[in-house]
Amino acid sequence: MNELIKLGALVKRNIKCYFKDKFLFFVSLITPMILLVLFVTFLRSVYMDSFNGIFKSCGFELSEPRVLEGLAGSWLLSSILAVSSVTVAVCSNAVMVSDKMENTINDFLITPVKGTTLSVSYFIANYIATLIVVLSVFVVGLVYLAIVGWCLTFIDIMKIFADILCSVLFGTLLSGIIESFISSQGGLSAISTLVSSMYGFICGAYMPLSQFASGMRTFICCLPGTYSVGIMRNHFMTSYVDKLTELGLPQVGREGLLDGFDANLHFGGDFNGLNFSGGVQIPVWAMYVILLGACLVLFAAYIAIVIIKNKKRK
Repeated sequence: MNELIKLGALVKRNIKCYFKDKFLFFVSLITPMILLVLFVTFLRSVYMDSFNGIFKSCGFELSEPRVLEGLAGSWLLSSILAVSSVTVAVCSNAVMVSDKMENTINDFLITPVKGTTLSVSYFIANYIATLIVVLSVFVVGLVYLAIVGWCLTFIDIMKIFADILCSVLFGTLLSGIIESFISSQGGLSAISTLVSSMYGFICGAYMPLSQFASGMRTFICCLPGTYSVGIMRNHFMTSYVDKLTELGLPQVGREGLLDGFDANLHFGGDFNGLNFSGGVQIPVWAMYVILLGACLVLFAAYIAIVIIKNKKRK
């Protein structure tokens, strides 16, 4: 019980440190902000043209443009949430790196606080802080979808909420492992910049995987972060595509949207015409298994690192 009280106090302290540092909080929001600006200024028209191209190729004429606006917005929001689950976690975990740079960790360790309790407090605080930021972005995104075109159901929102919980867990574990080896401001800046600039590309968040070459697409499908994007794509887009089907979109157009914009993920094969040929379609339950399996592996690695570091301190 005493250790739980200490753990709770440390978690509260770490969360306060993150949100009190206005610059750190702003850096955490850079990726979502950049994506939003890019969407409004450039990418929205690109997505709309791509969707209209699929409609034209299957002879479908859309009678309710708000559905298309919402579909484009949902595709963007799934990208932002999946990427932010990792990039925000990297930034919010900077509290741990800052404590190492300022030797605050050593001050804690001369008190009756166990090293494992301290490490767990950083992990829990990082998860909570990241979740707060990502859920805030999610709420703003839902407001945007309500304005431009709403098709989501309550079940969709609950599924997306579960997706966020899993994705933030993945991001928190990944950032905890990476930043456990960093103890300088330069190293933290380098990792933050690298993750913010590259992660969205290597998990397929910025471009549909159908736009990549077959070999690159297969490589991306080997990375667990891709399935964080995949489950969000599926739960954001399916209701919009169902609505388009009700409006007369042919089955081939429906599959073209789901396959071409990653609501359905395929391992191998090629995107020909309106859908994939060859390869294996990965069901949503398998995406969860892969993502949570990766979290389990990362959790085991994180525990091992904590144990090794605590032994070295002794």
